[in-house]
Amino acid sequence: MNAPLPSPFKARDYRSDVAPVWCPGCGDFHVLMSITRALAALGRPPEEIAVISGIGCSSRIPAYTNCYGFHGVHGRSLALATGLKVARQDLTVLAISGDGDGYSIGGNHFLHACRRNVDMTYIVMDNRVYGMTKGQPSPTTEPDWDSALSPGGTGLGPFHPLVIALASGANFVAREFSGDLKGSTRTILEAIRHPGFSFVEILSPCVTYRPDEKDWKNTVHPAVVEETDDPARAARRIMTDDGMNTGILYRGRRAPYVAHVSDTRVDIAALERDFEI
Repeated sequence: MNAPLPSPFKARDYRSDVAPVWCPGCGDFHVLMSITRALAALGRPPEEIAVISGIGCSSRIPAYTNCYGFHGVHGRSLALATGLKVARQDLTVLAISGDGDGYSIGGNHFLHACRRNVDMTYIVMDNRVYGMTKGQPSPTTEPDWDSALSPGGTGLGPFHPLVIALASGANFVAREFSGDLKGSTRTILEAIRHPGFSFVEILSPCVTYRPDEKDWKNTVHPAVVEETDDPARAARRIMTDDGMNTGILYRGRRAPYVAHVSDTRVDIAALERDFEI
């Protein structure tokens, strides 16, 4: 068998000239590097890739890439990305969110994107805090995390993204750590290549409002259990997970949703007249 030809692209081909404005030491720098390296390995030209985001520190990524991009409104990255992929099935579509954008106001879209299983990739940078809006607790924040904005903690159980993704029907579920550049790059590439809705959670420390997360580099560890295509086995593993296991949890075999898009062209002016009062 002939070896695959090397990609004609480099990671820099997918980077824009816009300088990131994240805090020094933010994990999102490495996530951006992982995404551009994965896209280079994929080998598709930048104009065949779309990066869609919502609101938050992580959602700035479309501005830092040299692909088609859309910086949407809070919590709506998956709605936008789904519509784009259904209409333009020839594109590689990535949706980007953070734990606040993706799991709070965007939580309902998350459930149904997993269920619909449209062929796209969802990358969520989880730092367990609203970093852009000065450190409020997010859906994944520990219940006893004490801060000026939540003295004594919220007392609320955290949202479990991997559990929700698996139960809702995602076809690929994984977790990585932003500090593991090679691991994150490899998993993002695998997620893009896998058919159906792929979900990758990336633990990305917020060094400004959660300096305690700097220790994540010492607590994350590769999962000791191999990936599975059996959702029951994956569920048993994830329900006993310590939140720091990295790697691919589940690689499903469900056929992705494919929309039947009409070739009919609509006269916009005529459509507007239909809505005139």
